[in-house]
Amino acid sequence: MRHAKLFSILISVAVLGYGAMGFYFLPAATFQGELTRMALLPESLFGWTKPQPALDIKWMRQAAMNEADVLVIGDSFSDGRIWQTKLTRRGLKVRTESWDSMRGVCADFMPWLRAQGFAGKYIVLESIERNLAKDLSKSVACQQMQYHAHAQTDTLRYPPTVSFDVNHGNYGGKLSTGFRTRLNVLDYERRSQAENFSTWTLPNDVTLARVNNGCDLFSHVRCNDALFLSYDQPGEVESSALKNIEILNARMNGVTLIWMFVPNKSTVYLYPGKQFWNEAEQRYGAPNLLRMMQRALDEKTVDL
Repeated sequence: MRHAKLFSILISVAVLGYGAMGFYFLPAATFQGELTRMALLPESLFGWTKPQPALDIKWMRQAAMNEADVLVIGDSFSDGRIWQTKLTRRGLKVRTESWDSMRGVCADFMPWLRAQGFAGKYIVLESIERNLAKDLSKSVACQQMQYHAHAQTDTLRYPPTVSFDVNHGNYGGKLSTGFRTRLNVLDYERRSQAENFSTWTLPNDVTLARVNNGCDLFSHVRCNDALFLSYDQPGEVESSALKNIEILNARMNGVTLIWMFVPNKSTVYLYPGKQFWNEAEQRYGAPNLLRMMQRALDEKTVDL
């Protein structure tokens, strides 16, 4: 009996100790960004500190298909309707649809689109680099439109956060998350002090990499290092993508088609020598977003 009581006391002390330590570390596991959440690294080290430009919600309005001047088909980069405010501020009415809803720009796309009431003159096809080869090949192979309406397509969007306190935490998460975040911080501190440190691959598809002149480009505390998605490739975009652009261009009768290929974050900061954007610009007049972003970095634009 005495041993049983002692065992119970020890277990209780261990549980309370775990809880107290987890509660202590929990505020570090308050995440604002997707990459910090995936990597379990705190905003106090990798959260941006420079305030972002404020947006007025009135410019983020979703136009109906039959009133739109511009149709945007895109992925997560377009879903927030943020960059589209550059168009709405100029008086253009913009409707944004997702690739998930459209399922592709099929052979009968233009007749189908006109039947939906779209009378505009401009179509923007946006795709993030990691998805663009797949998006293009899927569209080329598609013969008949099968639109699948998404419940969030016409839902109101709100302006993104202008600023936040990177040191402010809360206690609403899991204790284990606080522990793991603290352990990752200790591991990072040890690794990053090595003279030859360049990259660290974390779980959940995140890579931390040292960036040349990083403190000229980022506002987070550990600005020499930045977080990237591990599955973003350093190599060129598949060569089939350029051929597929030509095929899809031929389907777009009666409209001005604008291709918007968004470079991966790792391409912008680590692998800027890729040639796909130069080729797409030369052959098809696609805006060279990689060059634009490189110019912004040359001008020391922070938190691009």
